[in-house]
Amino acid sequence: MNQQEGLLSVETVGKEIHFPLSFEEWEQKAAGMMQPGGYGYACSGAGRGETGRRNEEAFGKWAIVPRMLSDVSSGDMSVTLFGRTYKTPFLLAPIGMQKLAHPEGELASVKAAANLNVPFVLSTVASHSIEEVAAAAPTGSKWFQLYWSNNEEISFSMVERAEKAGYEAIVVTVDTVRTGFRETDIRSEFSPLTKGLGKANYVSDPAFMKALKSQDDDTIVASILENIQTLSLHWRHIAKLKERTNLPILLKGILHPEDAQTALEYGVDGIIVSNHGGRQLDGVIGALDALPSIAETVQKRIPVLFDSGIRRGTDAVKALALGADAVLIGRPFLYGLAAHGQQGVEKVIEDFVRETEISLSLSGVANLSQIGRIKMVRA
Repeated sequence: MNQQEGLLSVETVGKEIHFPLSFEEWEQKAAGMMQPGGYGYACSGAGRGETGRRNEEAFGKWAIVPRMLSDVSSGDMSVTLFGRTYKTPFLLAPIGMQKLAHPEGELASVKAAANLNVPFVLSTVASHSIEEVAAAAPTGSKWFQLYWSNNEEISFSMVERAEKAGYEAIVVTVDTVRTGFRETDIRSEFSPLTKGLGKANYVSDPAFMKALKSQDDDTIVASILENIQTLSLHWRHIAKLKERTNLPILLKGILHPEDAQTALEYGVDGIIVSNHGGRQLDGVIGALDALPSIAETVQKRIPVLFDSGIRRGTDAVKALALGADAVLIGRPFLYGLAAHGQQGVEKVIEDFVRETEISLSLSGVANLSQIGRIKMVRA
């Protein structure tokens, strides 16, 4: 991969626009662009932030032992997921209500992802509907993230809409049977869902609208809040979903190897190792620390993807070396969106790709099929 294929090197960046480079710089720029409530919602985690800190600290506890004299001239970072090949092992993670970061919200993000051949995962609580996002990037690879509804017909309806609109996979988030205890949001009294910022997929859904007793804004918001938290969520719901769609189903939020084994038994098509970026249960194991045992359990029978704590290309290399087949970028691209819209998202992706490409070469790996050559040790 080279500049002619669309990547911007450090030397060529910023001739007209000064882009941030590190995650910290992007975060600082986003903080100055977003409203305080929206930024607090995006950057904070649950409780005292222990899980979020563990996510990032986990990467510092693993070290790469590189190989030399390996001929890495034939660099290839391509990965195949569910029959489609991508040039890089990255996806954009599902983040709801992206209008909190930029007026164009998910429309800018999905266009950026499509331009760089990166799958975009649309959140249930997006600022734009399934169909609007599909129309914005018709040739791009799109997956749909599902928060299971108490009224399961709403879940089935959204999945059917996604399938009709050309989405290629369903990502069921399983770690959000209720919203985590998020101190920052409580203190600021900021709740974007109660403000109706994540209603696009609901008000455009026939099953949701049919179930409403009234179609005033207060009733709509109350019904969304009622449906988005499903304390009864269980493996039986996954079995039902498999009967209702032909799309691959991935479970996002798996941290325990026994849950990974159960997922295999239920015929799940993929797993995303994640703790929701530290936004759900505080005190949880760092996602990277959970990855090796899950990869060992799965044994490449289905794809294992990873998110939570990814901040730069070297983080991606460590996750790939510890068993991930691909990596989801979350907060970094959201901050890119806040700072520079679609261009910012593209720049974040490009920097991830460039640093990952360089890091793989310097580790002695020419392509991802050789990732097992990288020895990882506890630092």
